[in-house]
Amino acid sequence: MNEEIALNTHWWMYALYLIGGTLTGMINVLAGNGSAITLSLMIFAGMPAGLANGTNRIGAMVQTITSVVAMRKTLRTRRLIALSIPFFIPAFIGSLVGALIVMDLDDYVLKKIIGFLMLLILLSLLLNPKKWRKKTDPNTVINTWKNYLWFFLIGVYTGFIQMGVGIIMLTILVLSMNLSLRDANIIKLMMAMILSIPAFIVFIGYGQIHWPSGMVLALGQSLGSIISTRYFLHSQHASKITHYVLIMILCISILKLFDFV
Repeated sequence: MNEEIALNTHWWMYALYLIGGTLTGMINVLAGNGSAITLSLMIFAGMPAGLANGTNRIGAMVQTITSVVAMRKTLRTRRLIALSIPFFIPAFIGSLVGALIVMDLDDYVLKKIIGFLMLLILLSLLLNPKKWRKKTDPNTVINTWKNYLWFFLIGVYTGFIQMGVGIIMLTILVLSMNLSLRDANIIKLMMAMILSIPAFIVFIGYGQIHWPSGMVLALGQSLGSIISTRYFLHSQHASKITHYVLIMILCISILKLFDFV
């Protein structure tokens, strides 16, 4: 059967896509893993997992571009963007590799591995919150081979499934690069934009995108990203807000990845 025939294309489904996309955009700017919402909505509509995974890339790319454009270009923001530039190449290559791998592999085992990883991150947030609420260390050196490798692996995962990549990036940026959650979020948005491009191209090439659904989700995600970028990202309470949102999203994602909901 043609995949599009089996989809739920009622107007109310697209309304849900718009609402879900807006929530996803807001969550992705603050903590990441809003893709859990959009993927769940598309699968609920009858979309095969592979097609949903590809369709989700439209919103991911449009939303990250919107977030970067909407970002206030302060001196601090420009400095952080400059710090992220050396990681573009390993992340881009990794995303391309991951997108090519996913065409031939089932993601069940990977989702369980990521579930355990998120559980460890959640425990770290709850048991050692001071480590996550620290200020950026001005003396830290981030251009190390270890961090280049981290972003290559993050790229591979992003190309493969993407769900949860924002949380993984924040973990590396805070715990390995000694950045505050507020500063880590700015670099995360830049890297997310770069990571979204190669995977998007590959999914187009393999015909794994349902354009009507993807465009409505992208509209909602763009609206949500503008709201969060303008009103939350640069707040003096941004790190605290992100910390609590991160805990909430991790709990929901862990339940979803282990099929409890």
